[in-house]
Amino acid sequence: MRSTSSTIRTHRAARTAAAVVVGALALSLTACGGSDDKKSGGDKHSGGTTGATTVTLPKLNGQSLEVAAVWTGGEQANFKKVLAEFEKRTGAKVAFVPAQDPIINFLGSKIAGGQPPDVALLPQPGAVKQAVQKKWAKPLGAEARAQITKNYSPGWQDIGKVDGTQYAAYYKAADKSLIWYNAQVFENAGAKEPARWADLLKVAQNVYDSGVTPFSVGGADGWTLTDWFENVYLSQAGPDKYDQLAQHKIKWTDPSVKDALTTLAQIWAKKNYLAGGPDGALQTEFPVSVTQTFTGGAQPKAGMVFEGDFAQVNIGETKAKVGTDAKVFPFPAVGARPPVVSGGDAAVVLKDSPAAQALVTFLASPDAATVQARLGGYLSPNKQVPLSAYPNPVQQKMAKALIAAGDDFRFDMSDQAPQAFGGTPGKGEWKDLQDFLKNPADVAGTQAKLEKDAAAAYGSGS
Repeated sequence: MRSTSSTIRTHRAARTAAAVVVGALALSLTACGGSDDKKSGGDKHSGGTTGATTVTLPKLNGQSLEVAAVWTGGEQANFKKVLAEFEKRTGAKVAFVPAQDPIINFLGSKIAGGQPPDVALLPQPGAVKQAVQKKWAKPLGAEARAQITKNYSPGWQDIGKVDGTQYAAYYKAADKSLIWYNAQVFENAGAKEPARWADLLKVAQNVYDSGVTPFSVGGADGWTLTDWFENVYLSQAGPDKYDQLAQHKIKWTDPSVKDALTTLAQIWAKKNYLAGGPDGALQTEFPVSVTQTFTGGAQPKAGMVFEGDFAQVNIGETKAKVGTDAKVFPFPAVGARPPVVSGGDAAVVLKDSPAAQALVTFLASPDAATVQARLGGYLSPNKQVPLSAYPNPVQQKMAKALIAAGDDFRFDMSDQAPQAFGGTPGKGEWKDLQDFLKNPADVAGTQAKLEKDAAAAYGSGS
């Protein structure tokens, strides 16, 4: 099955986005915050003053809504504050429904029981398409479409379309091409931020020699491993190959996949480079992979952790301060250019009503995104969100880079795949890469398993 998003992305190399991200993040690490905060409000992408009301919502007194998403912890708590703002403006009551992965299965059980949530936040374009194919998702109304047209670049608009109809509004974006590091560990190791993969390997050795394990890997969550693969593959094989593999137009037994897995094994096969070794990594969930990198003083369990901008939510659970104790650099270039991989969560209507449509309209506006932007650990693809809403210079530069990149990015490959392959715990790509982390010498066997699972999932469309 061909993912909707793969048909809309540009086929230009992500040169512009990569340059913007590299430059912005390089600046962010030394920014002290004063001048940036003053400048961000006047940026051409700032979209006005923080806290401005830009969208008119109906009065919905006495009406109740349920919103489902897989978010937990701080991410869930922050989103509930956005829902509280919607309640304040409309008089409606909104209940958050914690969902489980895979969310399509969760929603299927709710719908079969006659109790679907009114709105769901779907973390994969493939899931949006499945919801449409199952006739669960309802087309967005005129007000929501107007917000999307006004506030989003064409690429982000189109990712939410299926067969030309707008079914989803992308509320949340993710820069998934980042490596966070413990600044004290780097200082003690005499390590500097690497620009290329070979440099990253040298930094890892320096960190190891200083007495700290180089990498924390949240291998219990298979999606973190797909993100590792996608960044290596995009940079090494290039955007055209990336698009072909995302659409299963080439097989996972292709030599380009072998090259990427072999490159990954340069880190994954070094047991002493992974906190807890491969077995420990496979028992470590993503939030812990972040927090254990920034706790323990000068002797944390690891010096670096790879993942997106949203890791800031977890860093916030420690005493480390982003930009001072916790710093970040772009995922190093493996090939000609650094990778720019993005993800996102899209709001869809499952029970069509004026209240459900109003909520998605609100989520597509800068008003909603600004509320959550202030809380940290969040990026919006909405180009009207004021940069001054983001709480620190690092986050502001990430947001500016995301908007400046426009459509020059590649959406998370596993999120484009049928959920049976790219979005189900214990199955498909998630499980195959977990097995590879356990046995990185088995490149050919991993390729064969990936291809078998991909062929089954793309053939069935599930």
